[in-house]
This record gives sequence, C-alpha cells and structure tokens, in this order.
Amino acid sequence: MIGAEGEQVGILSRDEALNMAQDAGLDLVEIQPNGDPPVCRIMDFGKFKFEMQKKAHAAKRKTKQVEIKELKFRPSTEDGDYNVKLRNLRRFLDEGDKVKIVVRFKGREMAHTELGEQMVKRIQADIREESVIESFPRFEGRQMVMMVAPKRK
Repeated sequence: MIGAEGEQVGILSRDEALNMAQDAGLDLVEIQPNGDPPVCRIMDFGKFKFEMQKKAHAAKRKTKQVEIKELKFRPSTEDGDYNVKLRNLRRFLDEGDKVKIVVRFKGREMAHTELGEQMVKRIQADIREESVIESFPRFEGRQMVMMVAPKRK
C-alpha cells in the first residue's frame, strides 16, 4: 500500500487500508490489481481522473491532423503556372500535408500521354529533396495521379 503523500505504508488488510483512506478523507484506489499482493494507493480519485482528462486533452490539441491537398496540372502547363503550382506544392509539404498531384488529359491529349509522364518526372525532379513519393504515377481514367508526402526530419 502507498500512502497519501506517496510514502510506502506496507502490506495491510483491505479493511485497515479502507479505514486509513476514510480517516484521511480520500479514496482507496487499486493501482496494480495483478500484483502479488495487489498494490493500492490512497488518493483523491476525482482529482486524479480530472488530471488524466487534462493530460489527454492537451495531448490531443498538440497533434496535427494531416490533410491531403490536391494540385492539378495539364500536360501543356506553361512555366509560369508550373512555378506557381510548384511553390504551392512546396508550401503544402512544409506545412506537413500530403499532396495529391493530378495531371489531367482532355480530348486528344490522351494520344500523347508521354507529355504527362514528362510533366510528372519534372515535378519529381524538382521536389526530390523535400518529399517522399508515396504512390508512383498511375492512370485513373483520363488523369495520372501521384501521392507525395513530406520527408520526416
């Protein structure tokens, strides 16, 4: 048994321990029920539960929810637009978000899928240092999709 101030009291019967807890105006809490003998502690159980709730809430607030952002390119995306989208891609990765890169083909562009593959290879080369490719480019209908995640530091 452990006392109210954290001191070692020793092995007591259940009734003696309950009497000590009632004299102190606190609760008798079983901490390690599988021990031989079981370990109990005298404490304010309501305060203990409240402290545990506060710790759990603080831990939950500190975690960041990872979002999946999406950037759409075309095989004919010009340099100016490409640089703007690449800057946004880097910003998303710096914020810790995953990015879904989509190269969309319209009409006759489907006959020239190699242009889309070149675009994806260019993107991969430009963000190689700050990202990890989670799923390599694959076709889904009329679009090529690739998932990118930030590198762990």
